[in-house]
Amino acid sequence: MTINFLTEKVNLRVNGRIATLEMNRPEALNALDVDMLKGLVSRLKEISESDDIDVVVVTGNGRAFSAGGDIKTMLSNMNENDFYPIMDCISELIVTLYSIPKLTISAVSGAAAGLGFSLALATDHIIADKSSKLAMNFIGIGLIPDGGSHFFLEKRLGEMKAKHVIWEGKMMDAQEALQLGLIQEIADTDLQEAVEARINSWLSRPIQAMIKTKKILADMNRPQLLKILELEKHGQLKMRRTIDHQEGIKAFIEKRPAKFIGK
Repeated sequence: MTINFLTEKVNLRVNGRIATLEMNRPEALNALDVDMLKGLVSRLKEISESDDIDVVVVTGNGRAFSAGGDIKTMLSNMNENDFYPIMDCISELIVTLYSIPKLTISAVSGAAAGLGFSLALATDHIIADKSSKLAMNFIGIGLIPDGGSHFFLEKRLGEMKAKHVIWEGKMMDAQEALQLGLIQEIADTDLQEAVEARINSWLSRPIQAMIKTKKILADMNRPQLLKILELEKHGQLKMRRTIDHQEGIKAFIEKRPAKFIGK
């Protein structure tokens, strides 16, 4: 049985034991705004309550997985009362995705950058198209990673490599991301075929045992993830107040190299 729940910014399709969660702002390269964040949380909670779904695929409509946080939100002159609820929404999304009692796959085509990459890292398995580009590129606008990326990068790479990936903030192709251990798989040909092959492999195995292992590890690690998300929230507010962040945003808009001064 196939069930479709289509909304303006988040689409959910359920086909048997598989749910596909699609970010649907193709005109904005699926940049994550508040409505999309809330839509993703809502749909994930619906999926979590279903005993019939075992696998969740997260993907983006159009040319990108997600280009990151919506730049318009960064440009707005929000006060602290506006900023913290947005960061709390990001935290709720990441914790919900990381902890959901299903096996999760990010199917990445095009760009997965900034918060979009953080979202992908919160899933159990990342499959990337050969031509995809991945970047933890917050540093380019004078910010720190959020969406739990300090947690996920340290878990995958260790502290030293995680720091350098964050500090460099460079765009990586799929092969480099695979070699680093940031993703698990590159699609040989068609991305959808690779996703279906992975799902079929999982569904042919004792998947409830796999999910139970995931839950044990997630329960063990959740306090650390929550702590990191809280530190990122307060750290990001401090970075938004810096001269370097304002310069980074201005340079981004003007499409020129930023001139940072360390303040």
